[in-house]
Amino acid sequence: MQYYVYILYSQPRDRYYIGYARYPQARLEDHNLGATSSTRPGRPWLLAYTEEFDNKSAAIRREKEIKDMKSHKFIKTLIESKKNG
Repeated sequence: MQYYVYILYSQPRDRYYIGYARYPQARLEDHNLGATSSTRPGRPWLLAYTEEFDNKSAAIRREKEIKDMKSHKFIKTLIESKKNG
C-alpha cells in the first residue's frame, strides 16, 4: 500500500503545510474544504510536492524529517528539485 508525503502551499499566506496520506489529492480537497482547522486560514492550498513510500511508517519518518528542518528555504529547494528532476 502506497503512502505519500505531501507539501501544500498557501499563496495568500506564503506558508507551507507538510503531511502524509494515501491519497494526497483527496487530502488537498479536505484542506481546501476547511476540514483541518490548522489549514483553514490558508485556503486555497495548492499541492506543491509529493514523495511516494511503500509503507506508512516510512512516510511518517520523512514527514517528520521535513518538518524538523523548520526551513522555508529547504522546502522551496525540495519543491524546485522535484520540478527540475
